[in-house]
Order: sequence, then structure tokens, then C-alpha cells
Amino acid sequence: MKIYPNLNHTGSIPITTDRLVLRPFVIQDDAAMYRNWASDPEVTRFLRWQPHADVSVSHAVLCDWIAQYQNPAWYQWAIVPKPDTDLAMEDGAAQRGEPIGTIGAVDMNEITGCVHIGYALGQQYWHHGIMSEALLAVIAHFFDTVGMQRIESMHDPDNPHSGDVMRKCGMTYEGTHRMADYSNRGIVDACYYSILCTEWKGRN
Repeated sequence: MKIYPNLNHTGSIPITTDRLVLRPFVIQDDAAMYRNWASDPEVTRFLRWQPHADVSVSHAVLCDWIAQYQNPAWYQWAIVPKPDTDLAMEDGAAQRGEPIGTIGAVDMNEITGCVHIGYALGQQYWHHGIMSEALLAVIAHFFDTVGMQRIESMHDPDNPHSGDVMRKCGMTYEGTHRMADYSNRGIVDACYYSILCTEWKGRN
């Protein structure tokens, strides 16, 4: 079967926005990952993975991710605020250049040119437009550079703010798949959103 011909995989190359740098993780990010989001049960409440019990879990996850950066079709970015923006919080994480979350491809179909995006962000950075800014940059990269034809994501209906992020980035609600996903809450419904390359090109 022929793979979609227009894909130009880049791997997780750095992407810069007004307030953020999306970059590959390095192993030295393990403590920040653990502290800033991965150990927080509120962050993982609607996700499939358990909060990290200690920094060794974060370290092991990063070892796996970093090893996969050799694959040009592997996309997993650290979300790092620029130090000279209004995102520098009291704990100084942004000023130190630490990651405060992650965004990447959790599934990909190279035959149809479709990628499914997942993300997580430290609780203290919610409601600052950070994830919308990161997702918009990733959408642009996948359409304009990689050549994807469809980008999708989903969220638990009890996590409506994630849907707000998707809509803000121009994604269209396609429907709710009943009892179609699982998370730390058990078997749950899944609200699906997508945006097509033709729609993206039409709005820019």
C-alpha cells in the first residue's frame, strides 16, 4: 500500500512562537518534568498515564523519548516559556528555561496523512493561552512543513477546557464517541476534533 506521498518528516526540531520555544527534551529535564507537571494528579486526571511516583519515573520516560528522536517521524516537544515573557512565574521555572509541559504526536497514519496530537501542561500555567499557542504552532508545522492532511485530537467531556484549546486553534468538533477511550477515570467518552490541511490553508 502506498504511503501518502507528500510527507516530509523533520523530527522534533525546535519551533519558536511569540512566548514559547518547543524543543526536544534532554535528560536534564527530568526533574523539571517531575516537578512541573508529571507528578500532579490534577494534570493526569484525564490522561492515560499515572502521576510519576518520583523523579526516576520521569527520567525513564525521557530516556525512552530521547532514544526515539533518531526516528524522523517521532514528534515530542518540551514546552518552554521564553524567559523575557509574561509567563515567568513566581517559582522561576520559566526564567530558568525549564519545560512546563509537553506536546506531541500520540498516533500517526502515514497512509492517510493523519496525526493525532496529545498534550499536558503544568497546572499553574493553565488559562494563560500557552497550550493554544503551542498547539497552533504544531498544527502549522505538521501542515506547512511535514505535509499532513488531517490533524485530530480528543478530550474527555468533563475536561471542556481542552476542547476550548482545540476550537481556538480552528479545529472542528466532529462528535462524541461514547465509552471509546480510557483514562485515570476509567472508561470514558471522547470528544473528537479535527482540522484539515485545506481548511488550514484557507484560513491563512
